[in-house]
Amino acid sequence: MQEFAGKVAVVTGGAQGIGRCIAEMFAAAGAAVCVFDLKQNPYFVGNLASEEDLQAFCRRVTAEYGRVDYLINNAAPLFKGLPDCSWEEFNNALQVGVAAPYMLTKLLLPHFAPGAAIVNISSSRDRMSMPGTECYSAAKGGIAALTHALAISLAGRVRVNSVSPGWIETRGIEYSGPDAAQHPTGRVGKPEDIAHMVLYLCSARAGFITGENICIDGGMTRQMIYHGEHGWNLIG
Repeated sequence: MQEFAGKVAVVTGGAQGIGRCIAEMFAAAGAAVCVFDLKQNPYFVGNLASEEDLQAFCRRVTAEYGRVDYLINNAAPLFKGLPDCSWEEFNNALQVGVAAPYMLTKLLLPHFAPGAAIVNISSSRDRMSMPGTECYSAAKGGIAALTHALAISLAGRVRVNSVSPGWIETRGIEYSGPDAAQHPTGRVGKPEDIAHMVLYLCSARAGFITGENICIDGGMTRQMIYHGEHGWNLIG
């Protein structure tokens, strides 16, 4: 963790949940952390769907630090879909979830330090879905694809990877019974499960990893599900 001392980490959506855990872990390791969030936070309150806010944020970061070592695109897009998601809401989800990470990369590109890394937070919904989540799933699928595109464009300069969390409980609730047992690991995920991987991907130990998407979901997307097996039963 000592390698993060004195480094500069940008974390979007860092005021709560997984993003806050990532920001706190970087700070505990000695990094300067620049949070961008709609919610109140110590660094920058703004709208990721606003190009003006993105530019203002990047101007502040580069003026204060002159460099960026790590960019963590974590901010969550709107969780809606058919039939209640409007045209404007769908486009907002894509702006927050895909366009903003692209634009932040573009704006910060001249300032990435040697050994810099980008980690995008996707979701296991980039490969599986439930009803009524189209805008969220589309944004998460988009950021997963953007990851490997950026990895190639930035080859030799910035490593770019993504993490796809499954069920991560951010409110401190402890789940037992079927909620925990349905996971092959036997429990629901915690923000630390994601934050540890993010810091690993930013570290020199992950120096041969780029363009990769790592799913952290307790094994859920690898589990075959049939009625009546392994505790799975259709109810209703």
